Amino acid sequence: MKTEAGTAQSVLILAIETSCDETAVAVVKDGHEVLSSIISSQIEIHRAYGGVVPEVASRKHVEVITLIIEEALSAAGIKPEQLTAVAVTQGPGLVGALLVGVVAAKSLALAWGKPLIGTHHIAGHIYANRLVAELQYPNMTLVVSGGHTELVHMEREGEFRIIGRTRDDAVGEAYDKVARALGFPYPGGPHVDRLAREAAAAVPLPRVWLEHDSYDFSFSGLKSAVLNVVNQSKMKGLTPDVAGIARGFQESVVEVLVEKAVRAVRSCNARQLLLCGGVAANVGLRTALTSRCKAEGIELIIPPPIYCTDNAAMIGAAAYVKWQHDGGTPLDMVADPGFSLEKWSVAAY
Repeated sequence: MKTEAGTAQSVLILAIETSCDETAVAVVKDGHEVLSSIISSQIEIHRAYGGVVPEVASRKHVEVITLIIEEALSAAGIKPEQLTAVAVTQGPGLVGALLVGVVAAKSLALAWGKPLIGTHHIAGHIYANRLVAELQYPNMTLVVSGGHTELVHMEREGEFRIIGRTRDDAVGEAYDKVARALGFPYPGGPHVDRLAREAAAAVPLPRVWLEHDSYDFSFSGLKSAVLNVVNQSKMKGLTPDVAGIARGFQESVVEVLVEKAVRAVRSCNARQLLLCGGVAANVGLRTALTSRCKAEGIELIIPPPIYCTDNAAMIGAAAYVKWQHDGGTPLDMVADPGFSLEKWSVAAY
């Protein structure tokens, strides 16, 4: 039964996300309805350094966290006493950045007398899909971000099993490194994506499949192949075909991601394929995966770009699952930059 925000039947979670370079706070109702989602990005600050500087990120979180919390509550029209719990990203992420969010969440939980829910960052990305569609189990998730490339099987709600992961660079990291080699600023992924779609032809680049039955990924060799093409062109006194290289790189990445994701869905009899993480905003990947899933008869769920990049609404969605199964987290929890997704699975399993 649909209820109004703040009634006893509703679960209202204030969620905080500070794992990297976005300070984000959201209010989420019943794990899927976003009442507010405020994001303060640091991209312009870190662009000058060519990547995220952890110490700078932590300081900026400290500067804005209180204001973002107040703005999220105001935008949702919610008072602290109406909240069910306070959730926060416990890990993984940059330890200094995580600490800012964890300390803020603990302080609010104590001050307001609310339970605390420590939440896994990647679980948040996965459950961002529940903000746009009802999830069915078992399902398969392709996680693609700056720090993670994984295939995650969920047999039941809140149960995570990683069946494949990157052995070196994450896909988002590879995009940024290739973009830098092609002369683009941080973050480089959107530049490579745009050029790849504009290029007339692709510069041929290798596909890294690893063992025939492996669901793991590897992108460091592909990155090196791009550098070789660029350097060989310069040694010959030629201008590198930047657009063609971007297209060749993206086609190589996308083909491997799509093929392994579809194979994983079939092998695990998954009812849905979910896409999540910052690279899920990549137009080339979204288009290719949509086309392939349509041809294969696989139900595909992809959040809108605003819920692909780091945000707090996804943390509220994942925290709701944890709350329903396990309740709150002890107040002595600590920020964990190496937090295990599989160990965060709900206790019922």
